[in-house]
Amino acid sequence: MRLNARLAAAAALVGLAALPAQAAQAATVAVTADRMIDVATGARIERPQVVITDGRITRVGRQGDALPEGTERVDLPGVTLVPGLIDMHVHITSSPLYSGYNSLLFTDSFWSVIGVAHAKSTLEAGFTTIRNVGSEGYADVGLKQAIDAGFVPGPRIVPAAYALGATGGHCDSTFFPPSMNEQSPAVVDSPDEARRMVRKMRKYGAEVIKICATGGVFSRGDSPGAQQMTLQEMQAVVDEAHAAGMKVAAHAHGASGIRQAIEAGVDTIEHASLVDDEGIRLAVRKGAWFGMDIYNTDYTQAEGAKNGVLEENLQKDRDIGLIQRQNFQKAIRAGVKMIFSTDAGVYPHGHNARQFAVMVQWGASPLQALQSATINAADALGQAGQVGQIKAGAWGDLVGVRGDPLSDVRVLETPVFVMKGGQTVRKP
Repeated sequence: MRLNARLAAAAALVGLAALPAQAAQAATVAVTADRMIDVATGARIERPQVVITDGRITRVGRQGDALPEGTERVDLPGVTLVPGLIDMHVHITSSPLYSGYNSLLFTDSFWSVIGVAHAKSTLEAGFTTIRNVGSEGYADVGLKQAIDAGFVPGPRIVPAAYALGATGGHCDSTFFPPSMNEQSPAVVDSPDEARRMVRKMRKYGAEVIKICATGGVFSRGDSPGAQQMTLQEMQAVVDEAHAAGMKVAAHAHGASGIRQAIEAGVDTIEHASLVDDEGIRLAVRKGAWFGMDIYNTDYTQAEGAKNGVLEENLQKDRDIGLIQRQNFQKAIRAGVKMIFSTDAGVYPHGHNARQFAVMVQWGASPLQALQSATINAADALGQAGQVGQIKAGAWGDLVGVRGDPLSDVRVLETPVFVMKGGQTVRKP
């Protein structure tokens, strides 16, 4: 009886949760602007008209094309349209303002609550889809559910829940003495444990699996270059995740960890700071994606100390920051496939687009930088045709900027119009 009552209550809640989302659906809206960027080709399309019905793009044509009766009009003179942007590496429930031991000033649920504000600022910055690669307490899953149900504004979230890693590694809890008995709930130290943990993350709402193949910058007592998961453990994760239709992202700074993650079949390599020539060649041959967060070190070095980042972590950041940017340049020249990954949460949410200019500074063309956050990211997510392009069948996710992002990529930092699923989020 008790179980049946709980199930009935859950069913009622599911019904209630669907109501705000249904109420928010518009019928048909037509968006016009001065021009639009075709991110697949780099072509500039003059006087576009994008028609969206029930959240999906139904037609992309030119101003003056016939419209269904009753269509809502959104006219954007002086604006260039691009697809809704995608950040493939964020921590939506983390804040750079409370780093190191300063985070202990707050209760556990504080981080879930501020995630709501972070989601809103991220969406208003033009990022209509994010991949959240690591969150305590399944907070990213809960936030995704609240956004999808229409209770709070935010981007589409592809959640990873807890990141998997070795005991004492970057994805474990490494800031406390033995008497505290602190450990991440997602520690894995064998292939069998890795398989079980993939199943557990999937059970509780993860849609992508994140692993920590090497040490990190913001953990204690390890080296970013040191490999922390074995090839066999990574292969077990990949096999289990792929069998369930899930992608795998690997935090990997060090050269050996990068190479073995690629060999294991990991889909996206995050950071890739110390990649060597062999790793670059392997990524090209295997088709692995690199997501290199080459902006955030600017923020960390300027603001980290006052936010509580420990000197050990600041030094590690200094040690690899320039090397990572130089390796990004090498990888771009070699033809490695790039996705837009910023590590937002290490710097303030909503500033994601500041990375575009750094990518261009270090060798990407403006189109390559824009593609990394649109069609490339959609492909790496397994959502090609759904997000990352302005085309029939895709979600009605649009960003409007003043100026030409293919001439000055910095205009993406200050969008004047944002639409998600046919709903206007920001307008001039």
